[in-house]
Amino acid sequence: ILVPSGTTGESATMSHEEHHRVIECCVKVVAGRARILAGTGSNSTREAIALTRFAEKAGADGALLVSPYYNKPTQDGLYRHYRAVAEAVGIPIVLYNVPGRTGKEIAVDTVARLAEINNVTTIKEAGGSVERVSQILCACDIQVVSGDDSLTLPMMAVGAEGVISVLANVVPADVKKLVDLAAADKYAEARLLHLKMVPLVNELFRDNNPLGVKTALRLLGRINGEVRPPLFGVSAASEQSMRQALEGYGLL
Repeated sequence: ILVPSGTTGESATMSHEEHHRVIECCVKVVAGRARILAGTGSNSTREAIALTRFAEKAGADGALLVSPYYNKPTQDGLYRHYRAVAEAVGIPIVLYNVPGRTGKEIAVDTVARLAEINNVTTIKEAGGSVERVSQILCACDIQVVSGDDSLTLPMMAVGAEGVISVLANVVPADVKKLVDLAAADKYAEARLLHLKMVPLVNELFRDNNPLGVKTALRLLGRINGEVRPPLFGVSAASEQSMRQALEGYGLL
């Protein structure tokens, strides 16, 4: 699954035209070889509906919606926001809980209410809590995926089914292998791979995402590393630390 216009792609600083273009290009280039989960979240319900409708029309297989940031709606407000988007389209909706970024957690009770909506199928859980995964799975029938690369393995151990990953932009094959091993209950092998990943994951999140991953991909010669204001490039010390982590992983 590919995630165009996700938050790591700096969707918050993209114009609507750019947002549309990125989704359209991804759908066209992939041409059915993989599923497309388009990032369409917004702190405006009206905007989230418009972006999600566009993604559906463009051919995306589903939509990932970060919970509204800054506004800090009540739990009922969060429920109404997601319900409005889900009712406006026919594609699957993935909730995205990341309170460290949005200032508001989607409560487990709210997740359970939303899971009753037919096309609300999944939650990306990036609250830093393995316990919350257990609480969600006890409360309702919804697919949970990790939103924290450092917690993919422990979250899968209690029932999560994969990860929407930052690290996979750098080492996609290894992230897939980790998920496959855990899904096959081969936790001893998965743990070895997890521990190999830890130093690199730590560097990716040394500075706020996506500064780390864009620095890593620039050092690997895959992108130019540009970020948009108010983000700016990492310090020389952070870049050197990233270079050492990539060398330690065997990528440089």
